[in-house]
Amino acid sequence: MKKGKAAVIVGAQWGDEGKGKIVDVLSENFSIVARYAGGHNAGHTVIINGKKFILQLVPCGVLREGCRSVIGNGVVFDPIAFLKEVAALREAGVKVDGSLFVSNRAHVILPYHRMIELASENAPGRVKIGTTSRGIGPTYEDKMGRRGLRVADLLDLKLLKTHIQNACHEKNMIAHALFNSEPLDADKMYEEYAAASEKVAPFVCDTAALLGKALAHGESVVFEGAQGTMLDIDHGTYPFVTSSSATSGGAVTGTGVAPTAIDTVIGVTKAYCTRVGGGPFPTEATDANGDMLRKRGNEFGAVTGRPRRCGWLDLPLLRYAGMINGISWLVVTKLDVLDELAEIPVCVGYKINGKETSEAPAQDTGYCEIECVYRKMPGWLTSTQGITKLEKLPKAAREYLDFVEKESGARVGMVSTGPGREETIFLDDFAGKLRDLTESRTKAQAKN
Repeated sequence: MKKGKAAVIVGAQWGDEGKGKIVDVLSENFSIVARYAGGHNAGHTVIINGKKFILQLVPCGVLREGCRSVIGNGVVFDPIAFLKEVAALREAGVKVDGSLFVSNRAHVILPYHRMIELASENAPGRVKIGTTSRGIGPTYEDKMGRRGLRVADLLDLKLLKTHIQNACHEKNMIAHALFNSEPLDADKMYEEYAAASEKVAPFVCDTAALLGKALAHGESVVFEGAQGTMLDIDHGTYPFVTSSSATSGGAVTGTGVAPTAIDTVIGVTKAYCTRVGGGPFPTEATDANGDMLRKRGNEFGAVTGRPRRCGWLDLPLLRYAGMINGISWLVVTKLDVLDELAEIPVCVGYKINGKETSEAPAQDTGYCEIECVYRKMPGWLTSTQGITKLEKLPKAAREYLDFVEKESGARVGMVSTGPGREETIFLDDFAGKLRDLTESRTKAQAKN
């Protein structure tokens, strides 16, 4: 039997590239959508027939009939947030039971993780990272410190009670000593999470086994990344990063699927650039142009509502993301946001102390020394919103995409011209690649 194919969708910038819509659109070609990193700090906004869905933990595949969704072991899992999201989806008429699965090896976020993160972020002398204070980082810390609680442990009520009592004793002392925080009630916490455990249980399974069997039976899987390459714990602008592996390598460790199963990597980039929170941003536009991009692009966080910092497309950054992830195909989103510009600056190179460099600095201070080399591309000054055929785009818009493709080293396969599913351009070769994946899914469904 022919094995199924797998693709990874990654953010090629600092997150917020519009991956939610892209995963939703592409999920038509896959049997399973699997989330491999992050927590409910990462929001994906999907608009279907004018109706907006904001997903935080649940993969976008849940919105596609016949597609299963998996929350992998690399995700940090807040049971309370998960149940709220599931309830909202049920209320909206979305089928979740029997099509949504949670890894029994995912680590659980508990209230003391939020307490520690919030206190730490606001401590005097602390470099503010700009976290969502949802306990993501401290949960990963406990995971790596081998003192975490996994979903399988959440379902073991005797173990859960012991763990919460011991952890609260330790965390309350630490938080009081370092931050003078009020203690958390272990008994109350146990009662809340024991009740949640019962409701979470029907979704829990060995998702690595589920994915392995699906691929062995010829089904296709798409891995959904959270955040973006430059927020990766190893390869991003440390310390202004997230706490997980947001790059394509995280899809393997975060789900238990073998590296040899990955068929292609799809990078998502905006036609410009944005960033949320603190940290380096070489192409940031702090003038009226930045305000214009924010307004036209509706650049506010899906989870927090925070305004995003906006700037110009950064090609050295895009090349770096391509190298780290092995990006074969690029999806360019929000092309229509640039419609009103007569000229569009694009960063084509970096200089540090007057010398050209092709390497991304290891330290965030290195980014502060970067001088961006810009090339001004002609704008098109006409609306591209909703265009679904490449040849219908203005000539200058097509030239802009050609330039991005040439300079990034990855082929542009898809262009988003608006928030809706239908406001999408598929280039012929990429559409052919998707048909190949669709054939894999159709055959697998016929057998099953």
